[in-house]
Order: sequence, then structure tokens, then C-alpha cells
Amino acid sequence: MRRIDVIGIGIGVFAAGGLLYLAFDWAGMDGQSAGIWSQVVFVAGLLGWTATYVVRAAGKKMTYYQQLEDYEEAVLQKRIEEMSPEELAQLQAEVEQERLKEVQGK
Repeated sequence: MRRIDVIGIGIGVFAAGGLLYLAFDWAGMDGQSAGIWSQVVFVAGLLGWTATYVVRAAGKKMTYYQQLEDYEEAVLQKRIEEMSPEELAQLQAEVEQERLKEVQGK
């Protein structure tokens, strides 16, 4: 996210809070009640957004994790492409041995 995006989101949140206050005020609440309820809605929205962030972070659904997985996969693919046919055959034999050990161990 770019800096200008963060600034725009910040201004938008403050503007939304002000508009919410005005809407509560227009609906007939006194100034103090309108301020309290606009803060309640703002805090509830903030907690909801934070909850979605925590869920994404716990589930590793964030951009960083995806980029890391893509990088690791590309590195492994490049290493496999650079292997000679003999080294590739040896690696495949080792993988088969490990797979047989797992099957026999169960």
C-alpha cells in the first residue's frame, strides 16, 4: 500500500466519523450522545477490521506469505532445472526411499 493510499484512508475514516456524528445529530440526538454513538460505531468498525486482519494473519493468507511461498517454489524449480540427469535420478530414488519408509512405518 502506498503512502498516499494510507493518507486517503485516514482522511476518509475521519470524514466518515464526522458524517456519522452529523447523521446522529440530525436524527435528533444531543451533541454528547451523537459523539458517543459515533465513537461506538467507529470502535466497533475498528475492532471488526482488526479481527479480519488477525484471521488473515493466523491463516497465513497475507501477501507476504504468498510471496514467500512463490519465491521458495521458484528457487526449488530453478535448482531442479540446474541438476544433471544423474543428480535428478538420485534425488528421485531418495524420495522413493523416503516414501517407502513412511508407508512401511504406518
